[in-house]
Amino acid sequence: MEQFKTFLLLGSLSILLVFIGGYLGGPSGMVIGLLFAGGMNFYAYYFSDTMILKHYNAQLIDKEEAPMLYRIVERLAIAGKIPTPKVYIIHDQIPNAFATGRNPEHAAVAITTGLMEILSEEEIEGVMAHELFHVRHRDILIATVAATIAGAVAFIANMLQFGAMFGRNNRNGNPILMIIMAILLPIAATVIQMSISRSREFMADEGAARLTGHPEWLQNALVKLSNYNARGEVQGATPENAHMFIVSPFEGKSFSFANLFRTHPTTEQRLERLEALKNEIEPTKESSKLYDRHYR
Repeated sequence: MEQFKTFLLLGSLSILLVFIGGYLGGPSGMVIGLLFAGGMNFYAYYFSDTMILKHYNAQLIDKEEAPMLYRIVERLAIAGKIPTPKVYIIHDQIPNAFATGRNPEHAAVAITTGLMEILSEEEIEGVMAHELFHVRHRDILIATVAATIAGAVAFIANMLQFGAMFGRNNRNGNPILMIIMAILLPIAATVIQMSISRSREFMADEGAARLTGHPEWLQNALVKLSNYNARGEVQGATPENAHMFIVSPFEGKSFSFANLFRTHPTTEQRLERLEALKNEIEPTKESSKLYDRHYR
């Protein structure tokens, strides 16, 4: 299903680029748009995760550099029956985390130094279990591709706006229409992000609670992350890739574009759903003890 969504997104991007190319340059513009779309699709599928990690200056680490974090990720990967993803550190005081990659065999998790400083080991485990659920259920690809597409759409919108402002339109061009498109394109990209983000965050929360057997670990982590991200944001965070984080970098920001079109459920909604899981997971605490005994 996630593969289908990914191909649908990439196909939609191709159609959009061909349409804009035709609008700006006629038949030759359509050809250029098609070629650009092909290159963009290839890059988005194979290299968008690398681009995201570089954007945040993420540093690859091993178990000697961060033994506690690496041990948690390795343990959860074994319990979740997936390959251990690469682990990255982002040197930023704002606590947050995300997963990226095109499949479990080419996955990575990134965590800020701020998160490691303010969360307990159990809370970090809740966060990492959430991210590894994204990896296990292969929705990291669509999230990463969506971030790339949203960035491309934002770039196109800026070009259209620039062209309209300075009258750089072709024989078929209409500056007013170009401005309208420049406004609507980013909104359309955000709506796409919203459609894939909210439901998957709920599912990842539930998956983390079941994997660890302790919904309260993730609950406590979400409260702290929301509070800190309401005061500041991860350096370099943009609305185009905000949906990848476990908590929106723009959490609680008034009058922000990202707050107008939320890519995440509210923290209150997530806490309520995790609370409802406690009674359901309670009878399976024996499996949690088994997990503790074998993987701790």
